Amino acid sequence: MRFDGRMQFDRRQFVALLAATPAAGAGRQVWLYIGAYTNERNRGISAARLDLDTGAITDMFLAAETPNPTFLEIHPNGQWLYAVNEIGNYEGRREGSITAYRIDRQTGRLELLNRVSTKGPGPCHVNLDRTGRMAMIANYGGGSVASYRIGSDGHLSEAVSFFQHEGKSVNPKRQEAPHAHSVNPAPDNRFAVVCDLGTDEIVIYAIDPAAGSMARHGAVKLAPGSGPRHFAFHPNGRFGYSVNELLSTVTAFEYRAGALKEIHTVPTLPPGFSGPNTTAEIRVHPNGRWLYASNRGEDSIAFFTIDVRSGRITRVENTPTQGVMPRNFHIEPSGRWLLAANQRSDNVAVFEIDAKTGRLLAARQGITAGQPVCLRTVG
Repeated sequence: MRFDGRMQFDRRQFVALLAATPAAGAGRQVWLYIGAYTNERNRGISAARLDLDTGAITDMFLAAETPNPTFLEIHPNGQWLYAVNEIGNYEGRREGSITAYRIDRQTGRLELLNRVSTKGPGPCHVNLDRTGRMAMIANYGGGSVASYRIGSDGHLSEAVSFFQHEGKSVNPKRQEAPHAHSVNPAPDNRFAVVCDLGTDEIVIYAIDPAAGSMARHGAVKLAPGSGPRHFAFHPNGRFGYSVNELLSTVTAFEYRAGALKEIHTVPTLPPGFSGPNTTAEIRVHPNGRWLYASNRGEDSIAFFTIDVRSGRITRVENTPTQGVMPRNFHIEPSGRWLLAANQRSDNVAVFEIDAKTGRLLAARQGITAGQPVCLRTVG
């Protein structure tokens, strides 16, 4: 359903009123942004309120209309949001795009700053260096990565660096070509790691945030058929963890000065599970003692403890996500709430993280959202 100009104006007034007048009994609230695949029911990035005292999600609305904003990242200053558009045709070329927005902290709406090409098709991940001076993207469809400068006003430059990955691996259906799936800056902010599902490699790039540039530095190979997808660094900067989509495993690494050394690999599934499964997201809790990974098929969040001296992990239990195909999940900065985006059941579930044990407690009030893929919060 489309609204005329008068109704759009009234809707903005209504959202502004919600922002200015908290509901009775409302606690501390932050904005929750939801990236998703778009269709006739969902036209872009949605925004909602997350109550940090209760875990309740309320007042969802369309914050920006844009095609397939499947992965989002918030700038460290909390003023700008960046979204990849997972498309295969941008301005008549076989490329995707990345879009920059200004966040209206009162209303939650997103104001378009600019949109540029990702130089390859099917972008699926965006990240920023730790100072917020550069953006980096991974093109799953094209098997490539690109980087950009971020201006003082939040605008993106055209691509500064572009690298095409080469190769394949043993799974003929999923690893017939390179498929770059994520890019993550190291805690030292001198390097970034790129998981390539198609080649079973984690490629390491040296980064220059001031110039917005990347340069290939090295790579590590995982077990054939692993399909490394996403990566999470430990807060202490000494360890990193790869969630491997095709074998449903997590690989722990030692990290030092742009080099990764494998420690061990642990399954994300309990013994005896025989159904089809792929993994999607991985996160280390802010306290550094716990790690979580999502299973699609078993439809759960696998919970691990971390030995902070060795970096080794131990799977403790798996918690159902109250939905189907959990894609990305988000741990908000206080470390109290975990929000899971269940793509195929069109819902976001909220779990409280037990402050003593790290276990996920029963799902709290969530929200219905069309094909949710990525979740981010900003206070």
